Amino acid sequence: MIQFDLRALENFKIRNFQASLRHTIFFIGLIRSISIHLHSPALKLAYLRLFQQALIIFFLPEPICNFTQVKKIRIMYRIMNLKIFAFVVLWGLSSLTVYGQMTVTDHRDAAFTEFGYRQGTAYRTASGKPGPSYWQNGADYMMEVTLDEENHVIKGSVTITYKNNSPENLDYLWLLLEQNRFTPESRGTLTTPVQGDRYSGDIDGGFSISNVKAQVVGKNKPVSSEYLISDTRMQVTPAEPIPANGGQATVSMDFEFKIPERGMDRMGRLDVEDGTIYSIAQWYPKVAVFDDVTGWNTDPYLGAGEFYLGYGDFEYKVTVPYDHIVVGSGELMNPNQVLTREQQRRMKEASESDERVYIISPEEITDYANTRPKQEGMLTWHFKINNSRDVAFASSKAFIWDAARINLPSGKKAMAQSAYSKESDGQDAWGRSTEYSKASVEHYSEMWYEYPYPVAVNVASNVAGMEYPGLNFCGYRAKGQSLWGVTDHEFGHNWFPMIVGTNERRHAWMDEGFNTFINYYSYLAFNDGEYTNNLKQTRRYTGWLTNPDREPTATHPDRTQSNNLGMVAYYKPALGMIMLREYILGPERFDKAFRSYIKTWAYKHPQPTDFFNHMENVSGENLDWFWKGWFYSNANIDLAINGVYPYGSNYVVSLSNHGELPMPVLLEITYEDGEKERKMLPVEIWFKGNQWNHLLRADKKVVAVEIDPDKVITDINSGNDKWPSDLYK
Repeated sequence: MIQFDLRALENFKIRNFQASLRHTIFFIGLIRSISIHLHSPALKLAYLRLFQQALIIFFLPEPICNFTQVKKIRIMYRIMNLKIFAFVVLWGLSSLTVYGQMTVTDHRDAAFTEFGYRQGTAYRTASGKPGPSYWQNGADYMMEVTLDEENHVIKGSVTITYKNNSPENLDYLWLLLEQNRFTPESRGTLTTPVQGDRYSGDIDGGFSISNVKAQVVGKNKPVSSEYLISDTRMQVTPAEPIPANGGQATVSMDFEFKIPERGMDRMGRLDVEDGTIYSIAQWYPKVAVFDDVTGWNTDPYLGAGEFYLGYGDFEYKVTVPYDHIVVGSGELMNPNQVLTREQQRRMKEASESDERVYIISPEEITDYANTRPKQEGMLTWHFKINNSRDVAFASSKAFIWDAARINLPSGKKAMAQSAYSKESDGQDAWGRSTEYSKASVEHYSEMWYEYPYPVAVNVASNVAGMEYPGLNFCGYRAKGQSLWGVTDHEFGHNWFPMIVGTNERRHAWMDEGFNTFINYYSYLAFNDGEYTNNLKQTRRYTGWLTNPDREPTATHPDRTQSNNLGMVAYYKPALGMIMLREYILGPERFDKAFRSYIKTWAYKHPQPTDFFNHMENVSGENLDWFWKGWFYSNANIDLAINGVYPYGSNYVVSLSNHGELPMPVLLEITYEDGEKERKMLPVEIWFKGNQWNHLLRADKKVVAVEIDPDKVITDINSGNDKWPSDLYK
């Protein structure tokens, strides 16, 4: 009988246990590292089989003798190693089949915590409406100016009647002098990059202000007033405070400025063969907004940040050389004084025609004897527009001028007009401008809110694209889809921010983003899709949108890098609105909420929280997670299908949220017989973690499952959105 050495047996146990432990730790590390890179179920299965074979080789000890006693010991330790093997395999399976639990950061706290301070006040309710004590101040303007064509100078006067509806007395008024941007020492000039950018401008201009008078209505007569000018702001101090809750004051002054050739792509002048086209904006001193959120809004005019203006009635007279045509915001009040009888007849014809009618044809541009009511001196054009936040105009002797009727849902009529030089003419160019203008305004009026102004004027200019109430400046070289796109975009601005009066200077996304969003649907509607818009092809933007070096959408435009502004303020918020409409809420709920927002805040001043609260209350959906993730961060979206597994007579679809921004999950299920079915899983599936197993009840074989089949959301990894993956079919 063989004697067995117990010391050798103990050494054998220790050595094998230590080896097994080392091997276990090694394989745990290996499986965790490899599983990170495996998204395909087929690859996971192949890896698991290889892993199992390797475990058998590593963990079963080699025989040290042929004796029966040792064989028994080997059996005992095989059992021990099999326990270790089972532990590692189970750990491996958990890493492979629900790998997100091991490798995906849990973003629930960041995504689902309450978003900011959004309680209601007496001024703004928690439901996103103006509160019972909401107020806003207003100002009416009367201006008379003359164009000095030889010296490119505007000279005139303005009288402002200001109404203080706020609950506090106002000791002074802040006015905006935006022409002061065009001086060598302006903040805008000093903060423009050496290499320049879109908002570069001339530096030999600026306002010359004189004869400043102020009067508190009912208190005294207009007297010379104390004032100070700081860059693009002017503070005027009346002799007495303007009383709260309805007190009024008048401020008047004379002003003049040189019209810049390059006006920061918002105004300017352009020389063409038959004359000069003057695109005139930011041309008069205007009152800054005093509101319940900031008080006086006096951010300087630097360039990227546009405008925040109050509402009022405007009446203005523009005196120009007799051979000029003037088009402007609002209704022309004296056509019988500035138009010939034939032009008045054509204007009436255009007001009843869906096809364009020439007021001045290409052949008549320089035929001043037959197209002007006088042959020398100056003519004064008189315009009026009510409940507007601004006015602009254009003047030239080189204009072709045509017009057509705009049909509004209420039955009211407006008029689309185009003014352009012969350099811009052509059926593939500005010859279609009035057609584009009419279609754009009619579409937005039908889909969102009726257009309120009597005219919609498109002017061919050296300004690439800029909007004012009822009037655009668009690039004179634009043609085809380019001209349609810029015309449609600028007219869309009549809804944001002209009707819904947001603060463009701080919240560019609330006008540029919303406008880019409504432009998408206008593209689809125009001539049944004559031009294409690829905005909804969201996957092409994913890398840009989630780059941590880009500013979030809610960033102040003047603090956004110039080359980022288009995506930050235009495209990203527009994409977010498309996802909200097409994927999260659906068109029915979204459209009702968005129309309600426009109607509720028409001619008022909503803040971002008013928009968020209004959309949530009307749609009935808590969207905190979306507002935070999309507008206030660069959170990415990455939904994934881990696998689809039989579960009795049904299936389990294993899902992961690898992204920082959770989303509802739209699944398209394809069955063996070719039938497709869609199921929307709510965002609440991610409340308790980044993994979810969906029980799919099916009475036939499932052959494919896909997330977001229409590619609406900006998912950064399309490779894990399908089962089985395209790569491994």
